[in-house]
Amino acid sequence: MTDRITIRRPDDWHVHLRDGAMLELVAAHTARQFARAIIMPNLTPPVTTADAARAYRDRILTALSANSGPADAGFTPLMTCYLTDQADADAIAAAHAEGVFTACKLYPAHATTNSAHGVTDIFALAPVLERMQAIGMPLLIHGEVTDRDIDIFDREAVFIDRILRRLVSDFPALKIVMEHITTAEAAQYVAEAPANVAATITPQHLLINRNAIFDGGLRPHAYCLPVAKRETHRLAVRQAAVSGSPKFFLGTDSAPHVVEAKESSCGCAGIFNAPFALESYLRVFDEEGALDRFEAFTSENGARFYGLPLNEGTVTLKRTEVRVPDRIGDDALSVVPFHAGETLGWRMVD
Repeated sequence: MTDRITIRRPDDWHVHLRDGAMLELVAAHTARQFARAIIMPNLTPPVTTADAARAYRDRILTALSANSGPADAGFTPLMTCYLTDQADADAIAAAHAEGVFTACKLYPAHATTNSAHGVTDIFALAPVLERMQAIGMPLLIHGEVTDRDIDIFDREAVFIDRILRRLVSDFPALKIVMEHITTAEAAQYVAEAPANVAATITPQHLLINRNAIFDGGLRPHAYCLPVAKRETHRLAVRQAAVSGSPKFFLGTDSAPHVVEAKESSCGCAGIFNAPFALESYLRVFDEEGALDRFEAFTSENGARFYGLPLNEGTVTLKRTEVRVPDRIGDDALSVVPFHAGETLGWRMVD
């Protein structure tokens, strides 16, 4: 039995660090485990300009300098542009050329947290998508339709049929990441799609199905978007993650909300998994007998898809019990982490 594993330092290709006091609370957890992270732009107001992205990046680095240790040195936030119906192709291309925007994020309007300013007609953005295709700038998609008459458990599959297939056909060289996939349909589509289509996978969608939301009552800390699906879908996504395919890579979608915002009459969507993200993923690869494929999923596939160099440093995880705290933070500001109160079988040790 393998009791210790050392891998190239990984990257998180999808994370929410929020802003203000929440940013100061959570950023160090991501920086401790990952060398780089794709930072989601759905703030209030959203990050739609290069100036806003620069300012947000500075706030992230300031928060880390105040709250991180030596292990977090060298963390690089990779900023994204929040697409709106008014997105400007020239401005986005200029910011990408300057190294400000790594990618663009497409939220269908009202699909998830702070997505009210999202896109109402994806194909009306053809000039932006054509420019992104020409300069090799990735498009990151929250892949759900938002029609209220479509069952929430079907919205990802419907998005693939209605929108993604046409998008891939119309823009055959555009790099597309279907983020946080949750269904067998998504896993199969991405696996069979051209090489410019990839997907991120979260730890929660590998470890819980929709029963977790209703286990003995309503469990708001198991609620995220896209919502966890049936067990058959969890197993399909799990097999995609451990398959060794370069099309699938790590993206935590860590999305913190204060306890009061989760435990309310209209609780927010999001699971805060950053403190033990690698331990969560490693549990899956260990259970599936795929430890030899863990490094590619965490540290290689995403970087290669984005056309970025692999990281030079390493991290080590040891097989040992670690209890996940019930909360992260204090009485003034606290968040319930994924696996709260549970004991995990691996721990990152350096």
